[in-house]
Amino acid sequence: MVLHPLFGHEAARKTIAHALRTDRLPQVLLIVGEDGVGKQRLGLWVAQMALCQAPGEEPCGTCQPCHLTLTLGHPDLHWFIPVLRPKAFEPDKQLDEVAEAIAEVLAERRTRSLYGPRDGMTMHGVAAARLIQRHAALTTVLGGRKVFLIGNAERLVPQESSPEAANTLLKLLEEPSTGSIFLLTARDATGVLPTIRSRSAPLRLGRLRDEDVAAFLSTHMDPPLKASEVAERVAAAEGSIGHAIAGGAAATQGNAAAVEVLEAVFKGAGPQLERSLRQNPWQARGEFTTMLDSLADLLGEAARAATGERPRRPVPERLLSAKSPARLSLALDRVQVAREAAQGNVNPQLLLAVLTTQLAEVL
Repeated sequence: MVLHPLFGHEAARKTIAHALRTDRLPQVLLIVGEDGVGKQRLGLWVAQMALCQAPGEEPCGTCQPCHLTLTLGHPDLHWFIPVLRPKAFEPDKQLDEVAEAIAEVLAERRTRSLYGPRDGMTMHGVAAARLIQRHAALTTVLGGRKVFLIGNAERLVPQESSPEAANTLLKLLEEPSTGSIFLLTARDATGVLPTIRSRSAPLRLGRLRDEDVAAFLSTHMDPPLKASEVAERVAAAEGSIGHAIAGGAAATQGNAAAVEVLEAVFKGAGPQLERSLRQNPWQARGEFTTMLDSLADLLGEAARAATGERPRRPVPERLLSAKSPARLSLALDRVQVAREAAQGNVNPQLLLAVLTTQLAEVL
């Protein structure tokens, strides 16, 4: 199956096309934007442009590199997707396990190009960093550029247990080999390791226009949607094709849970404990990590408001009253630490109890 077309982001595409033509595209690009606006799909478009034999304002779409990219079969395009922590103990076996897990995801995406968010426990760990390092050391197969697309870069945890692997990856991004392009995607740049963020050129994608979302839903949903269903989903999508596909349910539930946690934080120790005890105690993935992601989003939007910018989504009034960007930054850091801890074997009730106490102290 060929990837679905890229919708919207015309200004970003024009800028990138010009940068490629003039050989000024940064070798490490951090693509940031809301969930579901097409960050990774744009990354694949950039890869196609970089690998195309006759690019113009758009990839030619007919050459061999274009065909291989669109079918996710180009040997010089390396798409890294967060996967579950390897079970093996030996480093080489961990590497093989991660490579197999990524290959399985890509095989699925070749047959079904529409996909939802990854499991909340998935990550880019030490083995992924080593795998990137291994591919980067190889020569190109077709003799052109090498492109590395690292989706959900906020889940990049190279420091997990090996400083050597972390240093190698950072060195790779600081001094990428000639002809290599690294494309990282993230919902919020502040969720990416600062050392990696400092080595990346940012590219922010805005929300899609309603007509772009409607065009996608009208042509790429199976089974097809009725016109009334398209209009209903567009109205609720807030410029996100991903939300429109999913109906926005997961994001809405995660946001509601995050608001509930914040309300408990502001009410005091009793409500904090009560909310923590209501948390599912046996699994830190799925809904719990979605809630943490939404909580980080709300704190990020409050920080925008505290610096004089307009929030991009509704934020609880009590949180908006926290005028100190420094305090909001500390709160966001606590959430990120909890998000990282949730990737291990922890009790979500205890983790949430600690987090709400920390947020109460900071906010």
